[in-house]
Amino acid sequence: MRSATSVAANYRSACRARSKPDFINKLSTVEGEADESCLWLEMLAELTKKENAELVRLTKEAGELVAIMVSSKKTARGGDGNKT
Repeated sequence: MRSATSVAANYRSACRARSKPDFINKLSTVEGEADESCLWLEMLAELTKKENAELVRLTKEAGELVAIMVSSKKTARGGDGNKT
Protein backbone atom coordinates (compact mmCIF):
# COMPACT_ATOMS: atom_id res chain seq x y z
CA MET A 1 0.00 0.00 0.00
CA ARG A 2 2.79 2.44 0.89
CA SER A 3 4.76 1.91 -2.31
CA ALA A 4 1.57 2.24 -4.36
CA THR A 5 0.61 5.57 -2.83
CA SER A 6 4.21 6.70 -3.14
CA VAL A 7 3.95 6.30 -6.92
CA ALA A 8 1.22 8.93 -7.07
CA ALA A 9 2.91 11.27 -4.59
CA ASN A 10 6.24 11.12 -6.40
CA TYR A 11 4.61 11.57 -9.80
CA ARG A 12 2.92 14.70 -8.50
CA SER A 13 6.32 15.88 -7.32
CA ALA A 14 7.79 15.17 -10.77
CA CYS A 15 5.10 17.30 -12.36
CA ARG A 16 6.29 20.19 -10.21
CA ALA A 17 10.00 19.69 -10.97
CA ARG A 18 12.13 22.80 -11.24
CA SER A 19 14.30 21.64 -14.12
CA LYS A 20 14.58 18.88 -16.69
CA PRO A 21 17.24 16.99 -14.68
CA ASP A 22 15.05 17.32 -11.57
CA PHE A 23 12.07 15.98 -13.56
CA ILE A 24 14.06 13.00 -14.84
CA ASN A 25 15.37 12.26 -11.34
CA LYS A 26 11.87 12.37 -9.88
CA LEU A 27 10.57 10.09 -12.64
CA SER A 28 13.30 7.63 -11.65
CA THR A 29 11.86 7.63 -8.15
CA VAL A 30 8.38 7.01 -9.55
CA GLU A 31 9.75 4.15 -11.65
CA GLY A 32 11.40 2.60 -8.60
CA GLU A 33 8.27 2.86 -6.48
CA ALA A 34 6.11 1.36 -9.23
CA ASP A 35 8.59 -1.48 -9.60
CA GLU A 36 8.51 -2.04 -5.84
CA SER A 37 4.72 -2.19 -5.99
CA CYS A 38 5.08 -4.83 -8.71
CA LEU A 39 7.33 -6.84 -6.42
CA TRP A 40 4.89 -6.75 -3.52
CA LEU A 41 1.98 -7.70 -5.78
CA GLU A 42 3.96 -10.59 -7.26
CA MET A 43 4.86 -11.78 -3.77
CA LEU A 44 1.23 -11.58 -2.73
CA ALA A 45 0.23 -13.60 -5.81
CA GLU A 46 2.72 -16.28 -4.77
CA LEU A 47 0.98 -16.57 -1.40
CA THR A 48 -2.51 -17.02 -2.80
CA LYS A 49 -3.82 -20.44 -3.68
CA LYS A 50 -5.88 -19.34 -6.67
CA GLU A 51 -5.65 -16.56 -9.21
CA ASN A 52 -7.24 -13.27 -8.17
CA ALA A 53 -8.43 -11.13 -11.09
CA GLU A 54 -7.92 -7.86 -9.20
CA LEU A 55 -4.39 -8.84 -8.20
CA VAL A 56 -3.59 -9.72 -11.81
CA ARG A 57 -5.00 -6.38 -12.98
CA LEU A 58 -3.03 -4.40 -10.40
CA THR A 59 0.20 -6.22 -11.22
CA LYS A 60 -0.31 -5.49 -14.91
CA GLU A 61 -1.03 -1.84 -14.18
CA ALA A 62 2.08 -1.50 -12.02
CA GLY A 63 4.17 -2.97 -14.84
CA GLU A 64 2.61 -0.55 -17.30
CA LEU A 65 3.47 2.37 -15.01
CA VAL A 66 7.10 1.23 -14.90
CA ALA A 67 7.15 1.09 -18.71
CA ILE A 68 5.56 4.54 -18.98
CA MET A 69 8.14 6.07 -16.63
CA VAL A 70 11.02 4.48 -18.56
CA SER A 71 9.60 5.84 -21.81
CA SER A 72 8.94 9.27 -20.29
CA LYS A 73 12.52 9.54 -19.02
CA LYS A 74 13.82 8.58 -22.45
CA THR A 75 11.67 11.26 -24.07
CA ALA A 76 12.73 13.87 -21.51
CA ARG A 77 16.38 13.07 -22.20
CA GLY A 78 15.83 13.76 -25.88
CA GLY A 79 14.80 10.34 -27.09
CA ASP A 80 18.26 8.76 -27.26
CA GLY A 81 18.26 7.70 -23.61
CA ASN A 82 21.48 9.52 -22.70
CA LYS A 83 21.71 10.25 -18.99
CA THR A 84 22.18 14.01 -19.18
